[in-house]
Amino acid sequence: MDGLGQRVLVIAFDGWNDAGEAASAAVAHLRASGTYEESYSVDPELYFDYQYTRPQVRLTSEGAREIVWPDATLWRPPASNGAAPRLWLLTGVEPARAWQAFAAEIVDAALSEDVTGIVALGSMMSDVPHTRPISVFAGSDNDNLRTSLGLERPTYEGPVGILSVVAAAAEDAGIPTVALWASVPAYVAGHSPSPKATLALLDRLGDITGAEIPRGELPAEALAWEASIDAAAADDEEMTEYIRQLEATRDTWDSPEASGDAIAQEFERYLRRGGEGPSKPGRDDPRR
Repeated sequence: MDGLGQRVLVIAFDGWNDAGEAASAAVAHLRASGTYEESYSVDPELYFDYQYTRPQVRLTSEGAREIVWPDATLWRPPASNGAAPRLWLLTGVEPARAWQAFAAEIVDAALSEDVTGIVALGSMMSDVPHTRPISVFAGSDNDNLRTSLGLERPTYEGPVGILSVVAAAAEDAGIPTVALWASVPAYVAGHSPSPKATLALLDRLGDITGAEIPRGELPAEALAWEASIDAAAADDEEMTEYIRQLEATRDTWDSPEASGDAIAQEFERYLRRGGEGPSKPGRDDPRR
């Protein structure tokens, strides 16, 4: 496929880039839907602050206790002789230090797998209603990708997460990169994770890469998620009115007269807030 090629790496990180756990859940869904083997993993001692991202103790199937350390791991899909795009996966925790070295290590691992393109998945808290389709901002700094895939040119200036650092390093190394960001309603902190946002990211990923992505139980989970918020709003008059206002704004955006820059502008407002949702009760901080 023109643009990203046939060997595409999909990346997502827990933390600042992952409001509603939508991005990390998307990669977890892909991994659970296929057969992947570990290709590469970073040394956690180099990049993670264990007081910020603590290791966890878990029980094994035999009942023994083991410590699981924060990581970032590259997963390889099964070999294929067909022409369909193959998706590599990178999942892990946003590192606490040495971001340039971390990005260089990830890009080197991608190059060793002959990856031809990268799609970075993120999710952000936004002033959007849960009752409308989840908006996904699709952008790239690569001129050829914007032309071939109809993407936006990012214009944001300000603080960024590890996704932007890895994307910049990949572009410098000659790997074209796309960023997909889902807008998660900021008032749904008590209803995380957000399968509706995860599904929106996966559907857009399929459009961008041409890969067939199984949706599994996500459509049903998205409906249940939306219904649970409807039920909560029904008992809260202030929340109901707030949602109505968001719906009116979204419907204006979606009207034929609306500017095509609406989603991009919301994305920039989100980043200028330092990754925080708007100042509404119960907001969710995606940097958790």
